[in-house]
Amino acid sequence: MYGFNTYNRRQWVARHAARLPAGVRVLDAGAGEGQYRQLFGHCDYKAHDFGREPRTIGHYTPLDYESDILDIPVPDASFDAVVCTEVLEHVPEPIKAVRELARILRPGGLLLLTSPLGCLLHQEPYHFYGGYTPHWYRRFVDEAGCDVVEIQSNQGFFSLFSDYSQWFSILIHPREVRKAPWPRRIALLFLWLMTRPMVRVLGPLGLWLDRCGYGAVGTVGYHVMAIKRGGEPLLAAEERGA
Repeated sequence: MYGFNTYNRRQWVARHAARLPAGVRVLDAGAGEGQYRQLFGHCDYKAHDFGREPRTIGHYTPLDYESDILDIPVPDASFDAVVCTEVLEHVPEPIKAVRELARILRPGGLLLLTSPLGCLLHQEPYHFYGGYTPHWYRRFVDEAGCDVVEIQSNQGFFSLFSDYSQWFSILIHPREVRKAPWPRRIALLFLWLMTRPMVRVLGPLGLWLDRCGYGAVGTVGYHVMAIKRGGEPLLAAEERGA
């Protein structure tokens, strides 16, 4: 299922956004181009980013706060919900970032987090980490004063393998190796033609194998929902799917 990573993550955010009461204060931390802005159209949505990622400059959504994620210029408990997806891998001190997100979240507020377990280098030079596990979230989100109530894997190992198989095909595509010596180009062309049918099959096959429960050893990443301790939860248990 090609593109499953971004698609599934957006669907997960959309489900939780739809459950939020109208008018609640939401911060999208590391908002980038603002892919979630419309999902929170019924809320008081604010966008934050540090504004210096080279490929995003000129394409950032209008930012309400432009700052380091470790020092967001708002008082404690300013937001009812905080969304932060695929950002922590780009932060030199991600544990401190989680603490800052918890600081600006009101007691009982909702925290939505995702970061990759497995990924390729991207948004360089601002890519510092990968490998965020459920144990990482349970330890450091808990230490920040929030209770983790949901950790969902974004499909499993076989879907991750199918995703990497696409890169295998892309990197040996004739247009990518056109500067190689002719004998190598011919060999890679045959390899690309031979493996292309397999790459097309691996997406749906990987999804099926993951759904059968065989791919639990790994995933592209996890979707994490947490609630800040000390106040009435923004969403009741039945509303957040608990």
